[in-house]
Amino acid sequence: MTIESYQRGRYLISTDPDRLDVQAVQAFLRGSYWAEGIPLEVVERSLRGSLCFGLYAAESQAGFARVVTDHATFAYVCDVHVLPPHRGQGLGRWLMECVLGSPRLQGLRRWMLVTRDAHRLYRQVGFQPLADPTRVMEIARPGMYRPAVAGDPSY
Repeated sequence: MTIESYQRGRYLISTDPDRLDVQAVQAFLRGSYWAEGIPLEVVERSLRGSLCFGLYAAESQAGFARVVTDHATFAYVCDVHVLPPHRGQGLGRWLMECVLGSPRLQGLRRWMLVTRDAHRLYRQVGFQPLADPTRVMEIARPGMYRPAVAGDPSY
């Protein structure tokens, strides 16, 4: 496996899985709107099955992106985040440029992602709303990791 590394000032992006701070990734995801309450074991399993891009400031985790892919035709980008102290410096865009520019992900027919509030970022790197949303289907289980609460419409 080839490790990719990209340097920009004091920041580094790396695909080295041994470098990831899994607990820092899980801590962010646990509080996110898309993976609220996600258990550490699920995060660990997701990382093993994905191409991961860690964003680092010195030796500490500053951000992250995960790509679920067959490395031939399709990629689903998920769990993208930059931790609050590192925001406002264009790091999210740089992270996505590195993901899209990865030599292992060239020639793919389709890239997808889901976002509630980062459309502007993803448009900057080429993503667009679905051309024909009637062709896309899903099974969505929001709130899957939260304990069940009586009357919660997400269950």
